[in-house]
Amino acid sequence: MTPEMTQHPVVTPFFDERSNTISYIVQEPGGSACAIIDPVMDIDYAAGALNFDGANAMIDHVASHDLTLEWIIETHVHADHLSAAPYIQEKIGGKIGIGEKITEVQDTFGKVFNEGTEFQRDGSQFDALFTDGQTYQVGALTCFALHTPGHTPACMVHVMGDAAFTGDTLFMPDGGSARADFPGGDAGELYDSIQRVLSLPDETRLFICHDYGPGGRAIAWETTVAEEKQNNIHVGGGKTREEFIAFRTERDKQLKMPSLIIPSLQVNMRAGDVPKDDDGNMMLKVPLGKLA
Repeated sequence: MTPEMTQHPVVTPFFDERSNTISYIVQEPGGSACAIIDPVMDIDYAAGALNFDGANAMIDHVASHDLTLEWIIETHVHADHLSAAPYIQEKIGGKIGIGEKITEVQDTFGKVFNEGTEFQRDGSQFDALFTDGQTYQVGALTCFALHTPGHTPACMVHVMGDAAFTGDTLFMPDGGSARADFPGGDAGELYDSIQRVLSLPDETRLFICHDYGPGGRAIAWETTVAEEKQNNIHVGGGKTREEFIAFRTERDKQLKMPSLIIPSLQVNMRAGDVPKDDDGNMMLKVPLGKLA
């Protein structure tokens, strides 16, 4: 473990029940700088109404603890919830960052949603595009990004001291792994990415993005590299790449599309900005026969 990875940030989770998403505030040890990971903006899809209760809870935490928000990080373009990044940025600042392969996601889904030339596919909606292995600071906390494709081309795991935020690359040991059948996904790449995460020091704390309480257990979000290597039901115990690909491919055929995939992709590929019609009204499209 490098000296930077011995730093022990304070990690505060925020659970969104509707999407089973866990967002995080990560505070530098002994200081006031912080980052927010994967914030959620809720939507009542049937009513066409947005809700910022979860984001407001994170904003209140930052304010009540006298923190300074430096980064708002998206681990990937989420397909099951909308990002609250621009809402939070407007209220309390911070730079919005995502992996540089967002351009591939924008190109793919720009076609799915028949976006015009006004939709930029260069990642310019974000303040920063992380490259593989890039380091950055949250105050005195040294962080770095790992490119972990497979679920999506733009997935990244962010390592902040002794904590790593896995996005949808890896779930709790009894939850296994995320699907790899979205456009641009690849089960073999996902296996390789997981192995990269599992090559971090055994004691590294892993904070996952989604949990569904398998078997009725309480929702959980923190594990370790050692626990995942030994007990993860999809990749633990020495399961081979071929075994994983066969399992993941068959399993993904049985899964339904996430209920919020259509609004989520349109919003999240824009860094959380809701698309607008020619009159400036927020408006979403529903492409037929493009995602199933």
